[in-house]
Amino acid sequence: MMSKKKSTLAKQEELSESELFAEASLSASFMGASLADSFNSAILPKAELCDVASALSDQIKTIQDGDMQPIEAMLISQAHALQTMFVTLGRMAASKAQLAQYTAFMNMALKAQSQSRATIQALVELKYPKQIAFVKQANIAHGHQQVNNGTTAQNDATLGEQPRAEKIPNIISNELLEVKNGNKKMDRRTTRSAVAKNKAMATVAT
Repeated sequence: MMSKKKSTLAKQEELSESELFAEASLSASFMGASLADSFNSAILPKAELCDVASALSDQIKTIQDGDMQPIEAMLISQAHALQTMFVTLGRMAASKAQLAQYTAFMNMALKAQSQSRATIQALVELKYPKQIAFVKQANIAHGHQQVNNGTTAQNDATLGEQPRAEKIPNIISNELLEVKNGNKKMDRRTTRSAVAKNKAMATVAT
C-alpha cells in the first residue's frame, strides 16, 4: 500500500498545477471528502482535506475489492443517527403548543423515521440478497396437443431434426373397383332378364 501511495505521489509531482486541479475535480474520493469537510469542520477542525480524501480513497478501494464491511458499518451508523433524529424531533414536536410548529416538527420526525427504516432495509438486502428462482414454464392444455418446451434450435441441437407429421390423404378415390382376374373393370350395366309386370298392380279401369 505504501509503495502504491509513493508511486501516486510521484505521478502527481510530474503533473502541473492545472492538471492536478482537473484530476481532483473528477476524483470521487476528493469530491466526497470536500463535501464531508464542509460539515466536519466544526466537529473535526484539525482534519486536513487531503488526508480525508486519502482515507476515503482507501475505503473505496477496499469495497471495490469485494469487502463490504465499510458499507455495512456506514448503514448501521446511519440507521442509528436517523433513529436519534426521529426521537429528538418527536420530543420537540410534543413540546410545541401551536399546531403549525407541532405539524412541522412531527413531519420532520416521521421523515427521519422513514429514512431509518429504508436504511435498515438496504442493510438487510446487502447482508441477505434475495434469491432469484428460475421456474421452467409448464405448458398444460386440455385435449391432444403437442408441446415443445424449448426453441427449435435447441431441439435440433439435442434431438436432431424436428419430426414432421406425415400428410395423410383425405380424399377417397371414387373410381370403380377392378376385378382381380384381369384388368377388366366391374361393369354394373350387365344385361338383365325382363321381368313380367305384376298384373295385380295393373292400372284400374276408370
